[in-house]
Amino acid sequence: MSVEVGAKYKGKITGITKFGAFVDLGEKQNGLVHISEVSNDYVNDIHDVLSVGDEVTVKVLSISEDGKIALSIRRCLEPKKETTPAKKDAMKKKAPMNKRKKQVDFESLMSDFLKTSEENLSSLRRNTEGKRGGRGGRRS
Repeated sequence: MSVEVGAKYKGKITGITKFGAFVDLGEKQNGLVHISEVSNDYVNDIHDVLSVGDEVTVKVLSISEDGKIALSIRRCLEPKKETTPAKKDAMKKKAPMNKRKKQVDFESLMSDFLKTSEENLSSLRRNTEGKRGGRGGRRS
C-alpha cells in the first residue's frame, strides 16, 4: 500500500507520547499524529482522548524526505457546529458605531481635545512643581 498525501486511512494507535500518537497504517507504514492534530478542542493530555489499540481514521498531511508521515485525526472530523446562533443575530441587529453616535464635526472634537489636554497638563504641573527634586520644580 502506497501512502499518499491528502488520503484518508484507517489505522491503529501503537504508541502514545506527550507530543502525539503513533499510528500503524499497515504494511510496515507508521505515522505520527501530533497532539495539535488530535481534536478540534484543546488537548492538555493526549491520554484523555486516545489510548493504545484504538482504531482511528487519519488523513495524511505530509511525507518528509526521510519517510516520516505526518497524520491528522482532527481533519477527518466533521466541522464543529456553531452552538450559539442567537449571539450572531444579536450582533447583526446592533447599529454600527458611527450611526449610534450623533454626528460630530471636527471643530467640536478639536475643542474637546484641547480642553482635556490643558486640564491634564495643568494637573501634571501642579503635582510636579511643588515637590523637591521633581523635574521642572522651583528651587529656593
